[in-house]
Amino acid sequence: MSQRSRSKKPPSGGRRAAKPREERREERRLDPSVTTGATAGLYSRGLAPEPPAATSEAVEHAVEDRLRRTAKRRAAIPAWEEPDPKAAGGKTAPARRRSGEPRPTVTWYQAILWNLKRARRRWRHILREKQAAHFPESNRFLIQILLLIWGILPMWGSLLQEHLWGRRKRAISRGSSRQERPQPSGRRVLYPLLFLGSTACIALVALFLSTYTYGTTVSYDGEVIAAMSSQSAAEEVRHDLEQVTARTLGESFTIDDSLIQYSSGLLRRQDLVDPETYAEDLSQEVGLVTAAYCLYVDGEFIGATPYPGALDELLKQLKAAGTDEDTISCDFTESVEIKEEYVPSDEIMNLGYLAETLYSTKTAEVTYEVKKGDTWSEIAEAHGITSKELESLNPGYDINKLQIGEILTMSASVPYLTRTVVQKERYVSEVNYDVEYTDDASMYKGDTKVTSKGVFGAADVVANVTYVNGEEVERTVLSSVTLREPVTEHQLRGTKERPTWHPTGTFRWPITGRITSRFGGRKSPGGIGSTNHKGIDIAAPRGTPVYAADGGTVTYAGWMGGYGYLVRINHGNGYETYYGHNSSLTVSVGAHVYKGQQIARVGSTGNSTGNHCHFEVRYNGTARNPLNYLP
Repeated sequence: MSQRSRSKKPPSGGRRAAKPREERREERRLDPSVTTGATAGLYSRGLAPEPPAATSEAVEHAVEDRLRRTAKRRAAIPAWEEPDPKAAGGKTAPARRRSGEPRPTVTWYQAILWNLKRARRRWRHILREKQAAHFPESNRFLIQILLLIWGILPMWGSLLQEHLWGRRKRAISRGSSRQERPQPSGRRVLYPLLFLGSTACIALVALFLSTYTYGTTVSYDGEVIAAMSSQSAAEEVRHDLEQVTARTLGESFTIDDSLIQYSSGLLRRQDLVDPETYAEDLSQEVGLVTAAYCLYVDGEFIGATPYPGALDELLKQLKAAGTDEDTISCDFTESVEIKEEYVPSDEIMNLGYLAETLYSTKTAEVTYEVKKGDTWSEIAEAHGITSKELESLNPGYDINKLQIGEILTMSASVPYLTRTVVQKERYVSEVNYDVEYTDDASMYKGDTKVTSKGVFGAADVVANVTYVNGEEVERTVLSSVTLREPVTEHQLRGTKERPTWHPTGTFRWPITGRITSRFGGRKSPGGIGSTNHKGIDIAAPRGTPVYAADGGTVTYAGWMGGYGYLVRINHGNGYETYYGHNSSLTVSVGAHVYKGQQIARVGSTGNSTGNHCHFEVRYNGTARNPLNYLP
């Protein structure tokens, strides 16, 4: 017989027999000295009066009275309905098992419910203690009554719940007339093994499915290039690549079917690649187009590189080359775009070559609209080219008769990128001095004479300066603090009327016509004349009036060798002008002539091959190019 079914020995004569559990519970509930946790909490905080101490005699009388009432109640219950308190594990349990009746057991579900309710009661007890600790105390009678009721309510709820739980247990005991037999030990061991085995199988299947999948391996020309989720996905990428290649190359293109092979089977999930990666790998194998990052400046393709972020870094370096700690902003004037697209493989550039291209310049056609006061030579000089180069770019234009609004074509080297940098600069600037004039009747109008020289002042200036490719285009002064005041300059200003023959300081064309020979080295026409031409030849019909380029005094008028009939005028400011090959002269030596006065007539005297006017400009005896002085 097992230890569980063995009956206990009767108590010895010196020891008291153990009371049944229900009798012990009744004694404890009737004992005024035994309190619940909620009631003890009220006693400890003074919210309820403590009961008087009970004597052992009072306890015994109360127990006996309670037992009599219980026996009377049980006497009214039929014997076949009376619950056996020992059936749930008492001393008569072995006899019930011998008679074939099953031992009552507590199911898992009931045990879990009991533990949950026990935890719930414990949690409510903690909340009550916490609320009681933080509830404000008061000496007012109504508040004390409220506190007492508030503290007693959890106790009543606990007692009610305990009573209901006892009734439920008794109902379960009454309804369990037959209990299941204990299962054999072998079956109890088999069930956990089956559970563990099935769980392990499920885990293995999940692990396998998370590691492997069914996919397609793609090979190009016998070499494996990628693993895809399906053959249809691989075919879709191939079709897209064929379209991109045809569009990029401008001609139809298909990939040979004999070069691509597909093989389906189990593959590791980590070996699968996305369609974008497969498209890049396949395009590299085909070798005609490449996915690259392309640089466009104002919509013009500059170059491409397969490295992500390389073009952004290159543009950042271009900006950093012209910036420092005082730089406010640095931007490109042109629209710069970086696009990711397919390009022919031969258009992929080395980053160094691409940077060199951006740093270089390109030849671009630049136009200019003629404005009032413009001259051919001034326009050419402003654009960094010679008058001859300008004339070659604009054939058919009359350089002596420019019309306002005419559009001239210029050729200039411009950079691929125009970098605009705004710098904050601090510097000491000169402050202009004022000029005060005093009229002097002994001096001609327009002439001045300094009597007291002015002195520039100084100022501490902070300005924002805008540079375009290193050249200043704008300066905005933010602040200016004067360090030294300027000193005013005093000058005498003439009021005497100037003679008409006095020079004005500028020259006009002596005649209107086509230039047949320019200043400098030349091939002498017909072997006549010097190959180092010191002036310009202006063709005109014989007898056309020749006018003085500026006011002055005639210092020579007559025949002079290869010049033929020559007029020479001294303008009194270091400049002299020559007018040669004339047919006749209208002035003589010593005459004062004004600007625009007729001095001769066009001819072909001296070393000449046709009617024209040879015009020279000399400064302190040195011949200068007349086109640099003519409007």
